[in-house]
Amino acid sequence: MTRETEGTAQPLGELAGFFLKLGMIAFGGPAAHIAMMDAEVVRRRGWLKREQFLDLLGAANLIPGPSSTEMAIYIGLVRAGWRGLIAAGTCFILPAMLIVLALAMAYVRYGALPQVVWLLYGVKPVIIAIVIQALWSLGTKAVKGPLTGAVGIAVIAGSLLGVNVVLLLFAGGLFLMAASNLRESWAGKAGAAALTGPILLGASPTSAAVAASVPVSLWSLTTFFLKVGSILFGSGYVLLAFLRADLVQHWGWLTDQQLIDAIAVGQFTPGPVFTTATFIGYVVAGFPGAILATIGIFLPSFLLVAASYPVIPRLRRSSWAAGFLDGVNAASMGLMAAVTWQLGRAALVDGVTVGLGLVATLLVFRLRVNSAWLVLGGGVVGLAFKMLH
Repeated sequence: MTRETEGTAQPLGELAGFFLKLGMIAFGGPAAHIAMMDAEVVRRRGWLKREQFLDLLGAANLIPGPSSTEMAIYIGLVRAGWRGLIAAGTCFILPAMLIVLALAMAYVRYGALPQVVWLLYGVKPVIIAIVIQALWSLGTKAVKGPLTGAVGIAVIAGSLLGVNVVLLLFAGGLFLMAASNLRESWAGKAGAAALTGPILLGASPTSAAVAASVPVSLWSLTTFFLKVGSILFGSGYVLLAFLRADLVQHWGWLTDQQLIDAIAVGQFTPGPVFTTATFIGYVVAGFPGAILATIGIFLPSFLLVAASYPVIPRLRRSSWAAGFLDGVNAASMGLMAAVTWQLGRAALVDGVTVGLGLVATLLVFRLRVNSAWLVLGGGVVGLAFKMLH
């Protein structure tokens, strides 16, 4: 770490600027967000040591809520205390919220979503290269022996077979905890890291009118998203199931098509996928609904990070808890690898995207090009290619 920054004004400005920028360019879901944070916070700026970054990532995976947002909040707390916690989390969320809010306003007014598939055509192959680079840099530090490697491989297989994400995380943690302590005379330790998150492409034009069977209530909307933010583990697909049960089936505030459109907006815009709540809040209850839904789904993350952070150093001091955290980190690395494979299959669809991915991989590994420039460059190439064809 560079210097002690907590409580000083300058690092707070640095945090705000960094996470505002990240919130505007962080396409690709949580795995990509984590990769960009690693590149900037650990390698480029030296704000955290890699071991510390991995431990925070393991903790973010253990608590419910959007993991990449919680990583931003953790980094802010480590870097600049309570003010940093608020600044980093808010600045990471704000750009995505404003973009999604603008799309929701267009959706309600025109009954359709602006076309962004051209932009994503070039961005997604670049994201794959960024995530692979993060996997390599984190993995070389995290995989300390055959046990951690075995956990990672087992979790990759389980994830690809559809095993529950939370079950895989806890199974990895419990296995490493037992192995590193019960066999501590002839075996030992473990570690690793990462996150998941899929990409859904585009959304179909649809009417924005909501035929609600139950009157829309701002109180019910807010408490519903508070509940979701407090208990939800997993990806955008898990979020889809949570939202459909109440918003479509129970209350009738949204149609299935509107829900799919809302999830798609959260996926193809930069920043946290959970800004889907902003879109839904605006569609069902206008501007107040957008603000309250956004606060509701993200507020638990701030509270959970603040409550869990003091425990992390204690976990490392206990051999049993440290083994569990190492196992969770190893499982997280496996999950990240599985998602990278799935994202790669969706992103590398033709010669142009494969070429973009290879060039981006070369740039990120050999020349250490900043991920922001890679994302912007990929978007420009994608737009140019689609406009010419």
